[in-house]
Amino acid sequence: MSPAKVGEVTRMIQGKSAADALEVLRAVPRKSARMIEKTLKSAIANATNNFKLAADALSVKEAVANEGPRLKRFQPKARGSAGPIIKRTSHIQIILTDGQ
Repeated sequence: MSPAKVGEVTRMIQGKSAADALEVLRAVPRKSARMIEKTLKSAIANATNNFKLAADALSVKEAVANEGPRLKRFQPKARGSAGPIIKRTSHIQIILTDGQ
């Protein structure tokens, strides 16, 4: 999914608590929201298991969708020519903080 489409949804959750961000993502009817929700749940699990932080104290400090590699494909066109198709990908990065 293109970084522009994912970026619109990541901007919605910046600065919110982790629980509020999950609720917002569940209400957004976009495919990118499901992918960001999965990444956010993973970030919460990493914070609680690896750093022994309380899940209810976490908030989203930064949520970014950076550009990943592009897949280059071609679509047949009229008179034997070919038109390029660029399938964009994105890297979703979520940074959580416990407010300290």
